[in-house]
Amino acid sequence: MGRACTYVILGGGVAAGYAALEFVRRRGDAAPGELCIISEEAVAPYERPALSKGYLLPEGGARLPAFYTCVGANDQLLTPDWYKEHGVELILGTKIISADVRRKTLLASSGETISYKTLIVATGAQALKLEEFGGSGSDAENVCYLRNIEDADKLVFRMRSCPGGNAIVIGGGYIGMECAAALVANKIKVTIVFPGKHCMGRLFTPKIAEFYENYYTSKGVTFIKGTAVSSLEISSGKVTTAILRDGRRLPADMVVVGIGARANTALFEGQLVMEKGGIKVNGQMQTSDASVYAVGDVATFPVTLFGCDARRFEHVDCARRTARHAVAAALDPSGPAGDIDYLPFFYSRVFALSWRFYGDNAGEAVHFGDLGFSASSTPKFGAFWVSAAGRIAGAFLEGGSPEEYEAIAHAVRSGAAVPDVAQLAREGLAFVFRDGRSPAARPRPRGLSGGGGGDKPSYAWHATVGVAAAVFIAALAYWYGQKAPCLVPWR
Repeated sequence: MGRACTYVILGGGVAAGYAALEFVRRRGDAAPGELCIISEEAVAPYERPALSKGYLLPEGGARLPAFYTCVGANDQLLTPDWYKEHGVELILGTKIISADVRRKTLLASSGETISYKTLIVATGAQALKLEEFGGSGSDAENVCYLRNIEDADKLVFRMRSCPGGNAIVIGGGYIGMECAAALVANKIKVTIVFPGKHCMGRLFTPKIAEFYENYYTSKGVTFIKGTAVSSLEISSGKVTTAILRDGRRLPADMVVVGIGARANTALFEGQLVMEKGGIKVNGQMQTSDASVYAVGDVATFPVTLFGCDARRFEHVDCARRTARHAVAAALDPSGPAGDIDYLPFFYSRVFALSWRFYGDNAGEAVHFGDLGFSASSTPKFGAFWVSAAGRIAGAFLEGGSPEEYEAIAHAVRSGAAVPDVAQLAREGLAFVFRDGRSPAARPRPRGLSGGGGGDKPSYAWHATVGVAAAVFIAALAYWYGQKAPCLVPWR
């Protein structure tokens, strides 16, 4: 039993939706047997960041169809009917258990074989489990992870089942911090436990982390740093106590685990070249096999901004952009798409806070603005990372305007020279706005590519998407009756 499809997108996350939309825009409606998406999930591709935001609202939470792709980029809402109308076959609730790259076939757990001519691997990543670090308890009824809608539904159920209870959040990264904000919104007492010296250790400097930890503390969150949960006591199928390495015992009505993720590469181990935890691709997102492309969390690709150093990113912006680029390259390998020129871009919104980061947090960190926490003030501060060559390599900004975010993105992309680090610290944002360093007064490039026909991301695009997302968020907030001001629907 089998079927054949010319183009197969394997995986049903964010990247799959954006890839499908790009295909239709470039090629028109798909012919029968031309394009399909294979997903383990039972629903069409959706904007996964909504799961740690609007989905967890205590009242009136976001639900499908409101956050199907591609609304996160202020684009079309791809409902199941959209795929049907455009000839894209959705093969949902289907687990692929093996892949044969040489024969160009995929084997589903049902026994069905699906053959392809071109494969786009968009399998994403999976949450790391406690057991992978010598722990146990993942199967307990009140232990939650957050990767898909099923996980989010379990988390919502658990929050509603223990109002005023105690939640232990294991991990101080993206998921840990965002879920902690959601738990606070649901009136649950939160303790965050992680072994590092400060939260968001892979991105934040100690000074930046101190601000956010103080902010969370003002909301009632307790941080326990420099240790880890060694075991969970379980009674009647539920965790009752978390025991730390130092012997402390924390009462727990629920546990949320956010300790990282691993790219889903297992199907292709030994068949495609791997690098840095992902599938190695070239600048057109093409793997070591010319008929296979990889995008999103699973792809390790050369970043022009970093001297073509290969990197892998686990963030929605990367999933969207690499998916579009791969489709452009796959449909016209000799066309104008060229190599992807990606500006790394991360962002988050929790409580009344909103920050963005561009580039690489390598080099000397130069802080600016007021990083002192005050419950009565609206924060605005940031940092630039200056390379050994004296150029801006990365930039972080909390509380910026669209023009300010655009300015720091441009400074990173252009590698603005920093003759005097002390001056940069004094001037902060003013440094990137003066002497023509900011593009704010220049004509904006059209589209994503700045008129070049390729897939070169422009700083203006990020700002435009930011404005559009803000408008959309405001609309949703109004729709929800502003019942949870500490959360917003999208990251």
